[in-house]
Amino acid sequence: MLLRDAWIVALTKGSGLSTATIKYYLREGLLPPGRQINATTAEYDETHLRRLRLVRAMIQVGRIPVATVREVLGHVDDESLGRTIRLGAALWALPQAAEPDEQDDHVRAARREVAQLLDTLGWSNTKALITVSPAYRSLVVAVSALRRLGYQWDAELLVSYAQLMHRTAILDLDFVETRPSEAEKIETAVLGAVLVEPMLQALHRLAQEEESARRYGFE
Repeated sequence: MLLRDAWIVALTKGSGLSTATIKYYLREGLLPPGRQINATTAEYDETHLRRLRLVRAMIQVGRIPVATVREVLGHVDDESLGRTIRLGAALWALPQAAEPDEQDDHVRAARREVAQLLDTLGWSNTKALITVSPAYRSLVVAVSALRRLGYQWDAELLVSYAQLMHRTAILDLDFVETRPSEAEKIETAVLGAVLVEPMLQALHRLAQEEESARRYGFE
């Protein structure tokens, strides 16, 4: 445990944040208060350092507004929820795509393709949950945009991509399960959404470059 000025120095060093920023996060409710020892002294521990790193990733890397970060952390800390709902609520609170226009024929066609995709994958058991997910909405928006431009990314074509993503999800959750506490598991999943997804996008593009060079050479 670290007391008074010592905890500020340690948290600053461990998180890479300034003292002023740490105090701001405390005022904004992004960092839980330390255990009060007396009127001028509180003690903090490694859970505060871990939380600071998560907050820094969301705000400085993910460019997520403070109010949204506060909402996400509220779900992370909500021990009344089961893990699936707790994780979903935290991830759903992150910035998401806009609602699709349900009067758009391309959106309606995209919804049919995505529904067929879920049936083909055998994800029908969780279909009720999936279809209210912001990720489902984002998929519908993306597929409808492709269709609007004349690219018919139908359910049959999407299956192979979805299966690859399912294997990625297994790796994600296998890693989440290595964290010792329930809060750390949810924090790790949120951190993955902010930091790992851009990494996966970068790996995807590198893989495309490698495969292009393998197939076509450098001419």
